[in-house]
Amino acid sequence: MNITEIIEKKKKGAALNKKEIAFFIDGVCNGDIPDYQISALLMAICLKGMNREETVNLTEKMAHSGDTLDLSGLSPTADKHSTGGVGDKTSLVVAPIAAACGVNIAKMSGRGLGHTGGTVDKLESIPGFQTELSEADFLKQVKAIGIAMIAQSESMVPADKILYALRDVTATIDSIPLIASSIMSKKLAAGADIIELDVKTGSGAFMKTKVQAIALAREMVAIGKAHGKRTAALITDMHDPLGTNIGNNLEVKEALSVLRGEGAADIRELCLNLATNIIALAKSIPAQQARLLALEAIDSGAALTKFRQMVAAQGGDVRYIDHPELFEKAAYSRTVCAPQSGFLTKMDTALIGNTAALLGAGRQKKGDAIDFTAGIIVHKKTGDAFKKGEALATLYTNKKDILTQAEQQYLSALRFGAKAPRYHQLIKEGII
Repeated sequence: MNITEIIEKKKKGAALNKKEIAFFIDGVCNGDIPDYQISALLMAICLKGMNREETVNLTEKMAHSGDTLDLSGLSPTADKHSTGGVGDKTSLVVAPIAAACGVNIAKMSGRGLGHTGGTVDKLESIPGFQTELSEADFLKQVKAIGIAMIAQSESMVPADKILYALRDVTATIDSIPLIASSIMSKKLAAGADIIELDVKTGSGAFMKTKVQAIALAREMVAIGKAHGKRTAALITDMHDPLGTNIGNNLEVKEALSVLRGEGAADIRELCLNLATNIIALAKSIPAQQARLLALEAIDSGAALTKFRQMVAAQGGDVRYIDHPELFEKAAYSRTVCAPQSGFLTKMDTALIGNTAALLGAGRQKKGDAIDFTAGIIVHKKTGDAFKKGEALATLYTNKKDILTQAEQQYLSALRFGAKAPRYHQLIKEGII
């Protein structure tokens, strides 16, 4: 067996067997296969696809290419993954709701890149919060309080890091088997019994169409089930930013408002649906009963208490949880005003996310510094009416010289009209 034969086989559209996939991933990790041959096979997969069995085998081999977590002593455990978006702070709400309902949340999260935010960055905007824990401390915390959220371990799924870096520069990102195996290999390595997937679709999502999002969701759910995981997915809207706040400590403040029973209708409803799925899967109960438990966790204050416990356990200053007004504010702000009267008919949400990054809330490449105070508060979203001069958004930054550019960029992301547009359904489909 050699890599050239494997490339040739996939180039012709034939399915790779388990041994060939294992040979490929082993060669990726130990350096036996050079980048140009890895890239050639990635392109062949991108063009010819993979069947379900191939994708399952690829995911399993990638998941075991590095360290894995054993959570068997903590069952039931749950993990959640979002495919990324703008203003998506759902993990900060869903995890403590589920934990308050008796589901152990052992979650490893990533950092933001480009127009999408990262859960780790948001958590680190809480003064003192530590996202780097040893495996022993991570497991100890989950056992003690039922929840821990940390940065992804560098020793997990090394195959994915190598493959993703090459996909990024060889135009092979947009392949369902490669996306699914990348996401699910990390979820499998993290060891949770239950995997809840939030697959975004729309202008601010990686999957621009509902058809693409459903295809990805179905593949990931099938992978999870093939590996004995209770797995479910929601297809959710990302034509608009989620909620009102974009940016790290701004999003923490909004998440806290949802945990207090407040917050914008879209972020509250999505969090309830995601938490309901996790609770229903963990307890093997009907969704209606699980939703009542999720609502009770919010209404009783149990979910907020669980979040506070997690912050305290990971070194964060809980004064900021009890008094969000303590969070540091950016030095400069600017209100973006409506240039005309009418309706907001469309938002380029990816461009709005890039505007937040320009203000300092995100990074364009790995390692860039993050300004936890920078971001955007959105006052008007698709379908809203407004009058000329009315506030559409407020921009926050510590870089005064980019405010005018950011304002112009934000306005360029909006479309206006005389009539209200068609409503975008928040939750488009559920896949179990």
